[in-house]
Amino acid sequence: MTNSKPHLLGLLAGLFLAVGLLLSAMVVTRAWLKISESQTISVTGSARKNVKSDMIVWRGMFSVEGSTLLDAQRQLKADLTKVETFLHAKGITNYTVDPIAIQEMKARGKREDEPSDKTVGYRLSHTVQIRSSQVEQVAQLDRETTVLIEQGVLFTTFPPEYIYTKAGEAKIEMLAEATKDARARAEQIASQGARRISQLRAARVGVFQVTPLHSSMTSSEGFNDTSSLEKTITAVVTTTFSLK
Repeated sequence: MTNSKPHLLGLLAGLFLAVGLLLSAMVVTRAWLKISESQTISVTGSARKNVKSDMIVWRGMFSVEGSTLLDAQRQLKADLTKVETFLHAKGITNYTVDPIAIQEMKARGKREDEPSDKTVGYRLSHTVQIRSSQVEQVAQLDRETTVLIEQGVLFTTFPPEYIYTKAGEAKIEMLAEATKDARARAEQIASQGARRISQLRAARVGVFQVTPLHSSMTSSEGFNDTSSLEKTITAVVTTTFSLK
């Protein structure tokens, strides 16, 4: 009887051990299958396209000064005629002229009985704006406005804005190209581990960058360049693919 108890205990211990190993094997197998099914790879793809601006926004301003408001208005009207004649001679007719901006010129009185700040004159100005698809023709105006200065018009220009109006259409096309680039990268990486790409699980679109040609500038909020005639549009997509 004393020898049978250790023998029984040994059998029970062996049984429990076998059951434990079997359960462990099942858990490991299920875990491996779960991991295998959920294995994914995340890859970022990009696409670039060089474009040329198809619209320009050009602005110029001219101003006059006069001792009275009436004198300043007469002079500004005469200068406006010169500016419009100049634009028409260049073949530009689709321009707009902003309302007159009026600024009082003040000076401190020299005597105690005079107002501390009295009006000594007026500065009036007009801003001319051109929005045109004739990009190169309008851009050339910057170099030709010296004619107005020679005529006594105090004319100054602002840096032109170059715009690519088809950027929205280009972005849709480039998203597809960026996703295709991401898949090619994922397939190359997966092949190194003897795996293959299955299906696309997720895709996150990054911000678009519109930068001057050959520029490396970027912004976390997206860059939209208007200073250069030729630009590069960059689209980025972060994708997740399942593996098989």
